[in-house]
Amino acid sequence: MAAAGLLGAAARRLRPLRAVETTRCRQTPQVGLPMPPFGASSDRALRLSAASPAGHNKWSKVKHIKGPKDTARSQVFTKLSRLIRFAVKEGGPNPEFNSNLANILKLCRSKNMPKSTIEAALKSEKNKDIYLLHEGRGPGGSSLLIEVLSDSGSRCQAAIKHILNKHGGVMTDGAKYSFDRKGVVMVGTEDKEKRAVNLERALELAIEAGAEDVQEPENDDEKNMLRFICDIPSLHEVRTKLDSLGLCSLSCVLEFIPNMKVKLSDEDMEAAAHLIEALNSYEDVIRAYFTYAPGKMWITHLDLIQLVSTTMYLNN
Repeated sequence: MAAAGLLGAAARRLRPLRAVETTRCRQTPQVGLPMPPFGASSDRALRLSAASPAGHNKWSKVKHIKGPKDTARSQVFTKLSRLIRFAVKEGGPNPEFNSNLANILKLCRSKNMPKSTIEAALKSEKNKDIYLLHEGRGPGGSSLLIEVLSDSGSRCQAAIKHILNKHGGVMTDGAKYSFDRKGVVMVGTEDKEKRAVNLERALELAIEAGAEDVQEPENDDEKNMLRFICDIPSLHEVRTKLDSLGLCSLSCVLEFIPNMKVKLSDEDMEAAAHLIEALNSYEDVIRAYFTYAPGKMWITHLDLIQLVSTTMYLNN
């Protein structure tokens, strides 16, 4: 009897412990949630996460658009800064006496270039940027000249050489003989009295002003302009004469004009297009000239083709 009493007391003491152990091992069913198999983790079934704000998803889409635009914008500002420094080195920091600089600053403001960036470029009078002209051959045997402004001639030369080799070209001497260095006066297709100036009338005025030829631009961005070609020594005289004849001169510039043209196959034209794009993407390149139509490539990022009217100006 005594032994039975002791066993009963022990059993009563163990019941709460077993109940606790059973409770710990058993999952309490919850309404609306599936029960996982015994031994499987229930973390996935029970984990809840807050919904992402709508703005997060919106930014993930916008950044893929904004990023490339910011990069292109930065490249434009870098090129413009180099042009400012080059103009300052050639004609001084005062735009009142340096028409080249004045035109470039006007373009900078039209592109919303930060004022601090412009001022920093203007103060860099002792910069080490140098002007270089690289010669090469492009796809299909075309010749090309590449104008650059760089603070490291060796680095720039290596980069240009790499771009040419990658896109079916090669850096070599002799390409400059396919071009003539000429003065070019850009004139509007309307005179001072708002009358249209056609090519026939322009040729008559060119003879009177001492120009050698008149060309209609091959680029759509210059469709409202005419190009009066002349010898370099008479450039300013020709511009002054054209203005006195009632025309509206927009700029005067020195250019390399092809004295021959190379006809390219479709495959070579595609390769040339990739070469132009690669040169455009390199920040030290100001402009490049080719012996196939259109014969000249201007920087194109963010409509920077307007540099046709602002780079390499001759000071009045």
